Amino acid sequence: MSVNKWFVPVAIMSGLVLGLPAFAAEPHAHGDAGVIELQLDHGKKWQTDAPLRRGMGEIRAAMAKSLPPIHKKTFTPAQYGALAARVEKQVVYMVGNCKLPEEADQQLHLVLAQINDGVDEMKGASDRDRGAEKIVRALAQYGQYFNHPGWRPLAH
Repeated sequence: MSVNKWFVPVAIMSGLVLGLPAFAAEPHAHGDAGVIELQLDHGKKWQTDAPLRRGMGEIRAAMAKSLPPIHKKTFTPAQYGALAARVEKQVVYMVGNCKLPEEADQQLHLVLAQINDGVDEMKGASDRDRGAEKIVRALAQYGQYFNHPGWRPLAH
């Protein structure tokens, strides 16, 4: 199925403007809360595909390069904006190109929702470093729940 070239950016922006996670999986019954929680695939990590590994690898590389000046408090608002745009571009790429089975895709969207929250905060006027930390935590969770050979979490 082909995705309209405007669907993904509009979905992302709708989620950011409304304060909703644009890639949250559709809730289904897991107790009374109706919330899907990140979980393993019957005790094993979820399989990945090449577009997912590429996109997450690019996000990891961007964050790894940016963390030293972020920690030194020398990362400028313009640099946060550029980093947010770079991360967002990779999310759009993954959503448009990644082909995972439905359950794995739902789990991935939980990670992507956290990344989108971090992107939104990095674009804001305050809490930019908290946005970066959200992305670093999402990357760590990705490594815990998805089979990405050679994946290493970032130290934060």
